[in-house]
Amino acid sequence: MSGEEIKSEYEKIKDKISYDDFLKRMEERKHDYEDVSFMSELDIARTIVGEYINEANKPLSEANEAHKISELETGRDNISITGRVMHISHVKKFTSKKGREGKLANMILSDDTGEIRVVLWTENIKFLKKISEGDVIKINNAEVKQGFREDELHMKLDSTIQKLDEKDFETFPKYDDKITNIEDIKGDMQVNVVARILRIPKIRTFNKKGKEGKVLSLEIQDKTGKIQFTLWNRDTDIVEDLELKEGDSIKILGALGRTRDNEVSLSNSWVGRILKGEFDLPEYTETIQKIGDAHEMRDVTVVGVICKIYDAITFMRDDGSTGQVRSLEMEDDTGSIRITLWNDDANMDLKKGDIIKIIGGNIEFDEYSGTDYRINTNWNTKIIINPEIDAKLKKQLQECGKYLKPLKISQIHEMDEEGEEIDVVGRIVNVYDPSEFNRDDGTTGKVRTIEIGDGTGIIRASFWDDKAELSFAEGDPIKIENARTRLGNYNMDLSIGRTARIVKPNPEEINDLPAINEIEDSIYSTKTISELNDGDRNVRLIGRVINIYDPNEFQRADGSKGTVRTIEIADGTGVIRASFWDEKSETPLNVGDTIKIENPRVNLRDDKIELSVGRNTNVTKATDEETEKLPSFDDIKEMIYKTKKIDDIGEEDRNIKVTGQIVEAYGNRILYEMCPNCNKRVSLVDNIYICDICGEEIDEPNYLMIIPCVIEDDTGTMRVTFFRTAAEELIGMKMQEIIEVIQKTGDEGSLEDKVSDLVGHEITIIADASFDEYNEEIRLNAKKLVEIKL
Repeated sequence: MSGEEIKSEYEKIKDKISYDDFLKRMEERKHDYEDVSFMSELDIARTIVGEYINEANKPLSEANEAHKISELETGRDNISITGRVMHISHVKKFTSKKGREGKLANMILSDDTGEIRVVLWTENIKFLKKISEGDVIKINNAEVKQGFREDELHMKLDSTIQKLDEKDFETFPKYDDKITNIEDIKGDMQVNVVARILRIPKIRTFNKKGKEGKVLSLEIQDKTGKIQFTLWNRDTDIVEDLELKEGDSIKILGALGRTRDNEVSLSNSWVGRILKGEFDLPEYTETIQKIGDAHEMRDVTVVGVICKIYDAITFMRDDGSTGQVRSLEMEDDTGSIRITLWNDDANMDLKKGDIIKIIGGNIEFDEYSGTDYRINTNWNTKIIINPEIDAKLKKQLQECGKYLKPLKISQIHEMDEEGEEIDVVGRIVNVYDPSEFNRDDGTTGKVRTIEIGDGTGIIRASFWDDKAELSFAEGDPIKIENARTRLGNYNMDLSIGRTARIVKPNPEEINDLPAINEIEDSIYSTKTISELNDGDRNVRLIGRVINIYDPNEFQRADGSKGTVRTIEIADGTGVIRASFWDEKSETPLNVGDTIKIENPRVNLRDDKIELSVGRNTNVTKATDEETEKLPSFDDIKEMIYKTKKIDDIGEEDRNIKVTGQIVEAYGNRILYEMCPNCNKRVSLVDNIYICDICGEEIDEPNYLMIIPCVIEDDTGTMRVTFFRTAAEELIGMKMQEIIEVIQKTGDEGSLEDKVSDLVGHEITIIADASFDEYNEEIRLNAKKLVEIKL
């Protein structure tokens, strides 16, 4: 707003106040009008000028000059007008650009020359308590502004309203307070209705041209019929403002009739309003449809107990937007029926055993539902979870839901039918890694096995595709709904597919579960290494990692590649080798770790018991309590690493500790090329590596490092061979460094001098002894270099 216009206003009172004081008062008054968005600086200036200009002084404008509606023009100010109130809108709340809250309302005022919209702002709302439709009123000191379509009369801060005697204004249009029966309403009618509220569904949101809106459709009824009454956007707040509820009787003024798809409905108009009161209306009697009597019907009310719930499914609409749909089943004492929920309703917090009331659903024939019919909900359906209902009906439904409790695992194993849908609650005992597979249609699927126990037994559950990727932790409680029974090798298994649900058990269900250690004790038998026998099943072994060897790759018969890693474990009663296969070979372990191995394969190999740790074996860190029962790492080393002199070594000695001085070390060739497929040595023929076993050319071989030595102590001498990691420890170089040196020099013996420098060093090693039949002597294979010194 330009300063010239404000100064022009000041000119009217320049003999009464200085310009500086005038501007100071304007700044002070701005605070009074912060929540009135329509007040400009010029409007504020005029309010100050109005205080100094009285009737006697006669301002330049015609102060409060009376006008007929037809005479009003945009820009006229400080006028008065008399007319009959034809409509009064609800008071609406708004927030100004400065964040302050305000209120506004609209009236339609009519005289014998026309009608006009009157806008009342925050400070004018108080007048609405004294007037109603049909009253004749006089508005003083208002301003005419250009509205959206035509001129509007805006009340100002100092505007007033006077109620007049309507007998003096017989020429004004009469207010029609006629009440229209619902059965007589047609499209394009503006009507007044008295009705009772039958249903108040929840407010729905929608998006139109990128802008979000709100809609709420009440179902109302008078003695002649029912109809929907729709509130839009800010008008949806009316229900809360008037504290409306089902059963209330209301009078609706100025509602608009509309016809869509041959159905007539009502909408609240921008100048309409609702009055809550006691009106002469028939009492509402609710009819509840029995499920067993279901047939194709519209707008029914059904009450039942939820007996089955499926997860929501997201789908794509034709316009590219996404929606959600969810199915569940409910039953009463006469039968069960499928229910379809859409969008926001699909995300309701629902549980089996909840009583659900559906008001305004449509029963449709559905041959795929399993119950012949389904209840299809819509945007105006009201869904109530655990509603207030008749005590007799509630008890009846609770009786229906008694069987819905989850089954014990022992009960599932007693079943003899596959394909049954059941619920189960238990603790996760074992979690196995997921694996991929190819379906017949060429797509890739995923499956993950999880073992669940509840104290009565253990059951294997296969989690498919998306459910195989969920996060699971051993010991956690889990509840599965709609799991499908499947006959396994020995017992009944469970299939957790698309229609199954994984939910959190309630506190009562969790309290009924034994602790994870109690469940495990009922499943696994804990054995020491010395107690293991070939073919043992469901055993648990707890021990310390004493050696970790590098993983080796190999090729299976089907051409696929695999990985195996050897780990040595001890527990005070002995030492055992464990082969960790494929994904298990990547298990993060360190020497000295205490681990728990559950359900390994126990095999006899070369007259020794070994463990095979695969996909179905569970490897975890041992608990502090379990660790305390084992000897310390140092004690175990003392137990298993028996110190021996060379002369005392026998050909079957394992994990012996030997100390001696290196008297010979052979380094003319310490690196050998190996076939990456069969792990056998390859030959170099015409600069091409050929595997004698596979018969194939090898582009890039693997490498094996071997350093043979001879050591002696005061009892004798013995040949010892260092492989892989032990060889790296001995020479003090990594194999990759050695490969680079040899490739750079082109000399296989380029490190012979470095190996020869080992002569004279005293070493302590952990080794296994074996008999070399070719040389007819006992030799040592070094497993670990404990110490090396001059």
